[in-house]
Amino acid sequence: MTAGTKLLILTGLSGSGKSIALHTLEDLGYYCIDNLPVCLFEAFSKHLIEAPEAAFQSSAVGIDARSQPDKLGRLPKMVDKMREQGINCEMIFLEAQSDTLIKRFSETRRKHPLSTADISLDEAIKRERVLLEPLISNADLCIDTTHTNLHELRDLIRGRVSGDKQQVSLLVESFGFKHGVPRDIDFVFDVRCLPNPHWQAELRPFTGLDGPVAQFLENSEDTRQMRDDLIRFLEEWIPRFEADGRSYLTIAIGCTGGQHRSVFITDQLFRHFKSQGHKILSRHRELS
Repeated sequence: MTAGTKLLILTGLSGSGKSIALHTLEDLGYYCIDNLPVCLFEAFSKHLIEAPEAAFQSSAVGIDARSQPDKLGRLPKMVDKMREQGINCEMIFLEAQSDTLIKRFSETRRKHPLSTADISLDEAIKRERVLLEPLISNADLCIDTTHTNLHELRDLIRGRVSGDKQQVSLLVESFGFKHGVPRDIDFVFDVRCLPNPHWQAELRPFTGLDGPVAQFLENSEDTRQMRDDLIRFLEEWIPRFEADGRSYLTIAIGCTGGQHRSVFITDQLFRHFKSQGHKILSRHRELS
């Protein structure tokens, strides 16, 4: 085994973007295998341990519900065994809301792998969620692609799996509460108590990334205090997650519509932690 051997397991719901993510990993130099049966996973892991080839130093495998559903529950223990043998093994789970998955399958006219003449698309998605429950509960990183297009997913994968894995990979995301709270996040902060630029007619067309809105919020003592308090909190606790071996941390900032206050605070956090050398990405869900 080459020192520093790394294996990413890419799994998740059909239609959530696994193929796009796997192709992105391949572009990053990973040796990729799609739809690896669980029964062959141990054999592949043994090869990683014994293989002298540098080509296998960074590998990724795609595993989904078609891969012997009765054996999927064994995968987390296999991953633990690989880690004990010195392989840096992580599991990434991709999902999306059911109505989004149904729309994607309808638009592409693809057949869901679990649907049959007697099983509707909606029922197939529900069955797949149940089958994959042991994996999502053990995943190191979950990515909800409901509001993510293929270009954004590629950027997320590139940003979150490349670089120094001794440092936690941060994602700070703005959103609007009226559109629903993002799933699979570690911290949610509500900034609806801050002055709302929406009620300033001249500011309404802008976003929190634009100068007039940014200046309006910067002039508010409450906004400055909220930003500084969040920075102090995260500066205190991010190192604790890193010390615990955490690889990924997702922070969501929400306001009513996801256009002004949450966008501004998200951008402020991104700029601060980026300047401090952290590995961080920002995303504005409602703006995309």
